[in-house]
Amino acid sequence: MDTITHALFGLTLYGVIDKRAFQPELKKSVLAAAIVGSQIPDIDVISSLTETGKIMSQMWHRGLTHSVFLAPVWALLIWWLCRMLFKSKDALIYKISLVAVLIHIGTDALNSWGTGLLEPFSSVRVSIGAIPIVDVVFWVAILAGWLCAFFIKRWPSHYMLRAAWAVMAIHILAQTAQVYAIHREMGAQFEEMAVSASFIPGQFQAFGKLQGKVEIFAVSLFSGVSHVETLPSDDDADLKLLFEKNPRAEVLYAWSPFVVVVNNEQVLGIYDPRFYRNGNSFLAEYIEK
Repeated sequence: MDTITHALFGLTLYGVIDKRAFQPELKKSVLAAAIVGSQIPDIDVISSLTETGKIMSQMWHRGLTHSVFLAPVWALLIWWLCRMLFKSKDALIYKISLVAVLIHIGTDALNSWGTGLLEPFSSVRVSIGAIPIVDVVFWVAILAGWLCAFFIKRWPSHYMLRAAWAVMAIHILAQTAQVYAIHREMGAQFEEMAVSASFIPGQFQAFGKLQGKVEIFAVSLFSGVSHVETLPSDDDADLKLLFEKNPRAEVLYAWSPFVVVVNNEQVLGIYDPRFYRNGNSFLAEYIEK
């Protein structure tokens, strides 16, 4: 997810807690835990400050820092920082930190960019493709929850924010169920397949690779499946020279579920078809011949 959405998750997580009996120090600690926990896995962006980090950014970003095995470590670090800064050591701080981190890495795994959920024990990138990078439903649910919390005084504000989380959970379940159905219906036709959610709920793109071709389909909960485009891929091309001259290409090849290989008189290269728009993919690496 984008940085703003993660921050909104943190604020809304803070909002679901009944804090009426909290001391000021605990309130500050819980707020800090929710906000920092919702952002801290993205600390890996500092790797791009080095030349190696720029090359490896696709593998390193959302890699180890987004692992479920590191989540308890992040939570413990945040709890310790709150203890140092606010003199509060309540166990709730650790619990909120852990939940915030897990929400961050879990929602990242739900979109097409993927997450190294099992690193360092597995380099598999989990990219379900059930929600887009920026999800309008999340923003609307959070905005509605906070507006209700501000204007409706009949019930405690945390009830409204809990309702917002319920809406977001239902949205995630519905989108994920549709991705599962798409894989069940179309997966047997291809050697490899991936799904990417549109910004409009209930609409997806499906990508299937078979015998040197990648087929793109538009899939809608309402209108069914329609073929969009066929992308030829020269899967027999030798990519060794490409990887030697352009190390980012080898990273992209390892990061993507599958790639389209372009091999003509002008260039040799690869691109990720999930980000193919108007004749180009913005995740592409080439060398000139």
